[in-house]
Amino acid sequence: MRTYSLTVLLWSCMFHVIHMMPSQKRTNKHSHSERTTGLSENGGKTLHRTKRGWMWNQFFLLEEYTGPDTQYVGKLHTDQDKGDGNLKYILTGDGAGSLFIIDENTGDIHAAKKLDREEKSLYVLRAKAIDRKTGRQVEPESEFIIKIHDINDNEPKFTKDMYTASIPEMSGVGTSVIQVTATDADDANYGNSAKVVYSILQGQPYFSVDPETGIIKTALPDMSRENREQYQVVIQAKDMGGQMGGLSGTTTVNITLTDVNDNPPRFPQSTYQFSSPESAPPGTPLGRIKANDPDVGENAEIEYSISNGDGSDMFDIVTDKDTQEGIITVKKHLDFENKMLYTLRVEATNTHPDPRFLQLGPFKDTALVKISVEDTDEPPVFSRPWYLIEADEDAKEGSIIGQVVAHDPDITKNAIKYSVDRHTDLDRIFNIYSGNGSLFISKPLDREETPWHNITVIATEINNPKQSSQIPVFIRILDINDHAPEFAKYYETFVCENAKAGQLIQTVSAVDKDDPPQGHKFFFELVPEFAVHPNFSIVDNKDNTAGIMTRRNGYSRSKMSTYLLPIIIFDNDYPIQSSTGTLTIRVCACDSRGNMQSCNAEAFLLPAGLSTGALVAILLCIIILLLVVLFTALKRQRKKEPLIISKDDVRDNIVTYNDEGGGEEDTQAFDIGTLRNPEAREESKMRRDVIPETIFQIRRTAPLWENIDVQDFIHRRLKENDLDPAAPPYDSLATYAYEGNDSIANSLSSLESLTTEGNQDYDYLSDWGPRFKKLADMYGGEDSDRD
Repeated sequence: MRTYSLTVLLWSCMFHVIHMMPSQKRTNKHSHSERTTGLSENGGKTLHRTKRGWMWNQFFLLEEYTGPDTQYVGKLHTDQDKGDGNLKYILTGDGAGSLFIIDENTGDIHAAKKLDREEKSLYVLRAKAIDRKTGRQVEPESEFIIKIHDINDNEPKFTKDMYTASIPEMSGVGTSVIQVTATDADDANYGNSAKVVYSILQGQPYFSVDPETGIIKTALPDMSRENREQYQVVIQAKDMGGQMGGLSGTTTVNITLTDVNDNPPRFPQSTYQFSSPESAPPGTPLGRIKANDPDVGENAEIEYSISNGDGSDMFDIVTDKDTQEGIITVKKHLDFENKMLYTLRVEATNTHPDPRFLQLGPFKDTALVKISVEDTDEPPVFSRPWYLIEADEDAKEGSIIGQVVAHDPDITKNAIKYSVDRHTDLDRIFNIYSGNGSLFISKPLDREETPWHNITVIATEINNPKQSSQIPVFIRILDINDHAPEFAKYYETFVCENAKAGQLIQTVSAVDKDDPPQGHKFFFELVPEFAVHPNFSIVDNKDNTAGIMTRRNGYSRSKMSTYLLPIIIFDNDYPIQSSTGTLTIRVCACDSRGNMQSCNAEAFLLPAGLSTGALVAILLCIIILLLVVLFTALKRQRKKEPLIISKDDVRDNIVTYNDEGGGEEDTQAFDIGTLRNPEAREESKMRRDVIPETIFQIRRTAPLWENIDVQDFIHRRLKENDLDPAAPPYDSLATYAYEGNDSIANSLSSLESLTTEGNQDYDYLSDWGPRFKKLADMYGGEDSDRD
């Protein structure tokens, strides 16, 4: 089988000159056929084969072709083509049919459009030849490359249209500012179309640019921001290595010099003049001064201070952070009469110096400030900030107690008058002499009522009443001993009936309205008439208290229920004052521990736990009961016969109550109410052996709830009757603790003894205990009847 080779011819014309690149793959093509002899499988025939030769070249096509005809690329041809039109050439791949067109009969290839290498620089195409009749591909498909040849059709372009940069002022030569960059879209691998070179068009001689890197640098030393702050630099980028004919582009770089602290502050003048009225209060601003500093920001911040001068303690200076000015203010009150002119030395200093520029000199400056004090009409000035005056309590009206002094601080020395602010002395107790400021008393003083007086004195210039000042005056009233001591309170004092001699029953103290400097000292004693009191004594405790002591054993309410004890109280001041206080001492019944129970016939204390309503109800019940008993007694009295007519009529009136307790009413015999009211014992002495003149006498009955000890009274009554020879020999028996009808206790009445023939033996009474000792003495002895 014989194989024909396909020859691909590509022509690229550039001024009819084609630059051929070295072939990538080459196979030698011979003009004659090389035959190879061998045995075949079918009968040993000899076969002949001819080698096919290929040449693959890389061709270039000129970009941006602007000729009148389409640009010819090359020709596609195979040795199978006899020129009879039986073969058809087909082109496929990048741009086939649109960018690249092939003549299917001749195999000529043309570029249909203008090509741009920057859009696409390489096209890969495939070619094949087909038999028109059979449709058979006579040659295998071959691939070839068309490369677009670059031309310098793109200028360099910077990455930014405008650059902004800054650099500190006073920078050295060659200090980098910023780097600019330009790019070229042409092929950097072909020729110099993309080789860019930088140059400076505007900004010299201050700045320069590196032609290869595009770095902008300073070109002059010590550029000062204060002289010029903004610079505009124009940089050009040119391709073709900067040669003529190359394309170029430009950009603008705005460069700002930043500030450094290279300038010290400077006062525009060496001396400043200010004035201040002497009445200016501390903190009043007098004026402003400013040191100029051409720097900006923190480099221009200034701190002002007073370095020296005769007014450094009278004035102050502060810095206004917004304006960087020094504000001079008053520090202390000024006095024109004392000093009229002050001189200050003010210093202005940078707060943030730069060590690199300290060799330029000190970053501070000084100036003189002269301040003159202006005279003003000032109000009077008192010699003290306040006055304290002491006055005796017994000072007479019109007495001078003190003086206030004021003067006019001005040179004119105007006359001054004094007055009292009546809003502080509404009672007009004090007054003042307007000419000399002497204070005197207009009304009597009373320390016990008002120990302190706080008044205000006003001093006014006579020629200018608007100029006035006032001062507080504190007046303390000194005490005199014009009040006598007295009891500190009202004392509720009682003594128990069973009190012992030498027993403390009350401690008293005293108070005094006066206030002696050494403190109070009181003495207590009984009035001279009771210097030796039979019942009580007083003991001075030497601590402004005294104790009331008993002088005997036992006190009887029946004899004396209340004692009045007058006590004299002395003080220890001059003149000595004294008063007499009377202490009321009641005699009360007490328990064995000395606790008070009752002090009179009526109840001293009501039972605990009873409300007022309950007590009223009890009282109503008692009243009703008394009325019933009264009505019954009156009715019974009318029916009874007279009492004993003769001395021989001896009988007992026995009233029996069949319960344990009770028996308050013995309507015909002895009235038990007398026992319950010892105070009335002497008023109801009625003989029991005669007929009463009145049929019935209403007796006051003690309340049921009262607890009265009548033992002592009964004993004394028995003794009186035993010693009375006129007393009738009969008993009035009232039984309160009746034990029933079958009680084993025998009667003690003498009525039963009259029925006996002989004398009755009462010796057994001695065995009944101390309560019956008196009866045993009365009836148990041999002479008892005679006694």
